[in-house]
Amino acid sequence: MKNKIIAVMMLAGLAAVAVNAEEKPNIIYILADDLGYGDLGCYGQQVIQTPNLDRMATEGMRFTRHYAGSTVCGPSRSCMLEGKHSGHTYVRGNGKLQMREDPHDLIFPKALQQAGYHTALIGKSGLGCNTDDASLLFKKGFDYFFGFTSHTQAHWYFPKYLWRNDGGTVTKVEYPKNTLHDGDNYSSELVVNEALEYIERQKSGPFFLHLAFQIPHASLRAKEEWKAKYRPILKEKPLPAKDKHTHYSYEREPKTTYAAMVSYMDHNMGLLFAKLEELGIAENTLVMFASDNGAMQEGGHKRDSFNSNGDRRGGKRDMWDGGIATPMIAWWPGKIKPGQVTDHVSAFWDISPTVRELASAEQQADTDGISMVPLLLSKGAQKKHDYLYWEFFEKGGKRAILKGKWKLILYKTNTDLDPKFELFNLSKDISEAKNVAGQYPEIVSELRDLMDSARTPAECKTFKFASERK
Repeated sequence: MKNKIIAVMMLAGLAAVAVNAEEKPNIIYILADDLGYGDLGCYGQQVIQTPNLDRMATEGMRFTRHYAGSTVCGPSRSCMLEGKHSGHTYVRGNGKLQMREDPHDLIFPKALQQAGYHTALIGKSGLGCNTDDASLLFKKGFDYFFGFTSHTQAHWYFPKYLWRNDGGTVTKVEYPKNTLHDGDNYSSELVVNEALEYIERQKSGPFFLHLAFQIPHASLRAKEEWKAKYRPILKEKPLPAKDKHTHYSYEREPKTTYAAMVSYMDHNMGLLFAKLEELGIAENTLVMFASDNGAMQEGGHKRDSFNSNGDRRGGKRDMWDGGIATPMIAWWPGKIKPGQVTDHVSAFWDISPTVRELASAEQQADTDGISMVPLLLSKGAQKKHDYLYWEFFEKGGKRAILKGKWKLILYKTNTDLDPKFELFNLSKDISEAKNVAGQYPEIVSELRDLMDSARTPAECKTFKFASERK
């Protein structure tokens, strides 16, 4: 009798596992590269047309206080994948480095694998910066990879090669007619087609796809059909012709091309939604969209051309909100109520605990993040952050902390033992135009103490503050 009871219990347990497996959602996390807070119609953009992302916001949830992991791509993506802020990650800046193999720098796709997910990264890898090591993707938890491992190579839209890692088998996919700035294989088209094929292959689910767009990072390169849509609108006078490119491509119509690139990215979002609906898996798929940092000002593009950061000050490489605030949209038909706008303060390190919970994967013990599942699904009370923290090692070094309405930024932290600082009251001054540090010395003191307790010394010697050097 006892054995029969145990057998029944085991069968019931297996049935529960089967049910849970069927209920596990597919998860697609999409990052644009250097897209500004104000570059989308649903965030106030007046010129560039983004109907598919606007539709995503109308049918889902739009975040107004979501923050990237850093103000440049390498550490920002590291924060997202590791579920930690930049005071706890290994990759805290751009450079010739990458994440270490497990058990160091653990990332959440490995946990999703163990929960029964097939995992993929298509586009620009977030495991390093300037590296050609495509083998690492499989070792760290991605069953499939196609795209760029080097962030420098990802500056060019006609690459001479991309990498594929399928189950640990690495292939260098070469494009002999590409010359970095021109050619017959446009990388953004290659990436989206690869993503659509992946979704088709994995339609039975569950799968996790990290789709990392290259757009709209410089170089500025867009297909002629997309540029033609904006010429009558912008009436841009072409710049003088030049014979040679520098590192970035020389673009005679920078405004027209930038607008075309963002609209083409939006078009690709439309292709993705259409594929999910065609396969009948939209209602079992969560799609999230964000940008890795604030708007760039490179390759001939000027942020002011389209008010790319809206009412946020600064841009990429700044610690003002223009450098770290990002658009964030979540879409899940039938699960996320349509038309929601939230001012919940969240950050990239919340993605790991969120997708782990949705996937019924192992929870992360050392995360700085908070699961956003209650907010997304409108079920239960959503926990809030006590504070958000960032550190950055270019431009002399900067640190920032956000607690409630107060945001403190320190400058020249690489060199100065007593760095200069600014304090802003974001509840009254979202543009960070008025430094009120002199009026609230007690707030400055509190936040500086909190900054020091929020972080651990960097394991990578490249990232050290003046106070840590001997």
